Amino acid sequence: MKLKLGLPKGSLQEATFQMFDRAGWRVRVDSRSYHPVIDDDEIEPLLIRPQEIPRYLQDGYIDAGITGKDWIEDCGLEAREVADLRYAKTSMTPIRIVLAAKNDSPVKSAKDLQDKRISTEYVRLTKRWLQQQGVSAQVEFSWGACEMKVPDLADAVVVNTETGSSLRAHNLAIIEQLLTSTPRLVCGQEAWMDDWKRTKIENMAVLLVGAIQADGLVGLKMNVEKARLEAITSILPALQNPTLSALADENWVAVETVLSDRQVRDLIPELVRAGAKGIVEYPLNKVVF
Repeated sequence: MKLKLGLPKGSLQEATFQMFDRAGWRVRVDSRSYHPVIDDDEIEPLLIRPQEIPRYLQDGYIDAGITGKDWIEDCGLEAREVADLRYAKTSMTPIRIVLAAKNDSPVKSAKDLQDKRISTEYVRLTKRWLQQQGVSAQVEFSWGACEMKVPDLADAVVVNTETGSSLRAHNLAIIEQLLTSTPRLVCGQEAWMDDWKRTKIENMAVLLVGAIQADGLVGLKMNVEKARLEAITSILPALQNPTLSALADENWVAVETVLSDRQVRDLIPELVRAGAKGIVEYPLNKVVF
């Protein structure tokens, strides 16, 4: 038996492969292929545009997939969201689906869109949002590059943004935020009812979330004389509490903790001054709470 898994092709592709690497799977693909190779005989991966993954999931062509909350909402997909995977193409920041117009545009709120033209990839999501606002406007599908269509071809756009740099580059201002979106591991109802597939998907979720939670964290271990232990632990951050282990010399203990990699550069010199010895920093692939 195999699990048919849709992986997002495009801007999230490389970040997704890196996440799977940290989770324990090696995924590789030729630049011209839509069929990646994965070192797990129980998984059959396919590269699919994230916009299309909800539809193929709904139609039963794949068992599970990774796609954005934005495309789930746009499609109106009724599927089980197994895990919220908070990663993005350039950072860990969730993307925002926003309404934007030129800085000098008269469009300053949703109400100003009455009888106006909007360009977007999110046609269904935008239409539903406009209906909720009590606004009637013309919503046109765009194959990306929506920012360039204002003001000549559209009065406003609904686009996704991670950093806002593209909007600023095109002199656009955010008017409203429709949705905050992160990638989700989702599966179809039929696959979820299958014991083997559900277990496979749940196991995958644990490892993928663990890989994401490890991002920006490192492990730190050191040897500490018992007489200096209180001074060391008072300055040592930890996810919960540092781990203490006995050493052959009963006057010393091993101390181990997990912390943010940004804390380490200032902390290690402080630990040295406080008497810690044999300090070792090491990377983490997965952290499972």
